[in-house]
Amino acid sequence: MNDLITLNHGSGGRASQDLIQNVFIKSFGDQNYILSDSAVLSLPHKQVAFTTDSFVIDPIFFPGGDIGKLAICGTVNDLAVSGAIPKYLSASFIIEEGFAINELKKIVESMAQQAKIADVNIVAGDTKVVQKGKCDKIFINTTGIGVFQKDYSFISTGEKVETGDKIIINGFLGDHAIAVLGARNDLDFRVDVQSDCACLNDLIQAVLKAGISVKFMRDVTRGGMATVLNELADMVNAGIELEEKDIPVRETVSGLCEILGFDPLYLANEGKVVMVVHPDDAEKAIEILKKQSLGKEGKIIGEITADHPKMVVGKTEIGGKRIINMLRGEQLPRIC
Repeated sequence: MNDLITLNHGSGGRASQDLIQNVFIKSFGDQNYILSDSAVLSLPHKQVAFTTDSFVIDPIFFPGGDIGKLAICGTVNDLAVSGAIPKYLSASFIIEEGFAINELKKIVESMAQQAKIADVNIVAGDTKVVQKGKCDKIFINTTGIGVFQKDYSFISTGEKVETGDKIIINGFLGDHAIAVLGARNDLDFRVDVQSDCACLNDLIQAVLKAGISVKFMRDVTRGGMATVLNELADMVNAGIELEEKDIPVRETVSGLCEILGFDPLYLANEGKVVMVVHPDDAEKAIEILKKQSLGKEGKIIGEITADHPKMVVGKTEIGGKRIINMLRGEQLPRIC
């Protein structure tokens, strides 16, 4: 097999088969896979979660991850925050002619590692090769299916959210965006900032299995936490108040945001989930999060209020208040 992707690899012929066998099947599964047009799956549940996403991040390798890890974690998390247990993924690749096969192998192996961590199977896929200059190295599309042990359909809609419910975040904000920014622009940060990219399904299931009254969840990606909470406030026709001093942001990220002119509340993350829980369960939820490696910095950061419907208001550290609007425009493009 050549060391670089050529147009032949997208032809459907021998080169395509070699690529599938030597790169994708080798990492994703059994060599005896039947390569049919569809994967036949056993789903004995009446209700499933289904999602799809595309990943075009620049650069494709960054501190703490790569486009492959991001693709798996992003899709797993989209399923997990709906209350589902992720089970099956597909992975489709658009690859630019001239892309190094050893780099493709690194990406695919990273995907396989994250799939193993999340206990999901990659069961279908596709590969297309485009001419040089028609794609920026590699784009990945993933689709995911998850199943429910209980009916959590209300979590996605927020229909059970009420005044007094508490808002929880599982850790530091802004790490992913700052890590990618530094890698993209070759910024020589004197401090090590790693992406938070991670699969959250185990953490989320730990909370749900404990019987915590979770009324809403959303993973905090593009647009940051500010956008997620504005969407929620509009969805449930209620106000949200945040205690900004309680919002976890690393000092290094906070300092870089001040220098670069960013607000951490609007920065993308890839390992963070916002939860809205019943006030009686909030402290217990934090106890559970802190027992998980991805929830050790979990905090209660605000609550749902009847005041200022459809608005998010932050209580500043100096005792004032500010309106936190939804992100307008794009602070950092190609972040996922």
